[in-house]
Amino acid sequence: MSARAKYFQLNRAAIDALSAVNPHVTSIDPKLRALIELRVSQINGCVYCIDLHTQQARSHGETQQRLDCLCVWQESPFFESAERAALAWAESLTAVARTHAPDEVYDALGPHFTPQQIVDLTLTIATMNAWNRIAIGHRTMPPKR
Repeated sequence: MSARAKYFQLNRAAIDALSAVNPHVTSIDPKLRALIELRVSQINGCVYCIDLHTQQARSHGETQQRLDCLCVWQESPFFESAERAALAWAESLTAVARTHAPDEVYDALGPHFTPQQIVDLTLTIATMNAWNRIAIGHRTMPPKR
C-alpha cells in the first residue's frame, strides 16, 4: 500500500474549517447524530469513522443491539419513526447520484423535525460524507484498542 499524504499536516487550515461546521450543528440530539454519522460511514466503508462514531454512539447511551442492527435498520424493530426518517435521508443523500434526494424521503422528515433540524441533519450528512472521503482517500486507520 502506498503512503498517502498527511492531510492534517499539509492543509491544517482547511481541515480546521471543515471541523468548524460541527459546533454550528446543534439542533440534533447527539445520540441520533452519532447514528447518522455511523450509518453514512458504514455505507461509504470508512474504517476510521465507523470506529469513531460507534464509540461516540455508545458514549451517548446507544445500545450494542441497536448498533449491531444499524446496517439493517429498515428490517429492525429497534428504531423509532423519527430515526427511520433521518436514516432514510442519510442514505438518500449519501447515494445522491443514484437517488437524487426524492421528495418522499425529504417529506418524511417533516412530521419529526423542524426546518432547522432538517438543515442540521443535511449538514451532518454532507460533512460526514466529506470526512469519509478524506479518511478513505488517505487510508486513515483507527488505533487498535
